Amino acid sequence: MATIIFYQKPGCATNARQMQALKAAGHHVIARDILKKPWRAEELRQFFGNTPVGSWFNRAARRIKSGEVNPDTSDAASALALMLSDPLLIKRPLINADGARCAGFDREPVLSLLGRSMQDDLGRCSREGTGRYCPSG
Repeated sequence: MATIIFYQKPGCATNARQMQALKAAGHHVIARDILKKPWRAEELRQFFGNTPVGSWFNRAARRIKSGEVNPDTSDAASALALMLSDPLLIKRPLINADGARCAGFDREPVLSLLGRSMQDDLGRCSREGTGRYCPSG
């Protein structure tokens, strides 16, 4: 089983469900606060691999939903700068599973770690579509 460093927003119900699924699959999960980590651009960039820049963003973030930030018009450098100044914009969770990294719960290595598809939709925000937001910070 893998040792997983799981960068989450504390208090996020979706992240809590995701961590529980990984633990239930037998993995050792180490939770870290994504908002308190002193990120560097090079380090953060490693979690996104070859995915499109727009997919790096947390589409449920208030600044994105309000239109203040448009992920689809950002290049890599500006996206990283935005995320370093406001970690709530980072797609969560950030996963480091024994050196394999990803952003989000709907791609590798997460799918292999769970040994199943995302049938129960653990990748979606549990507040999405409710009109409610998580508390900031």
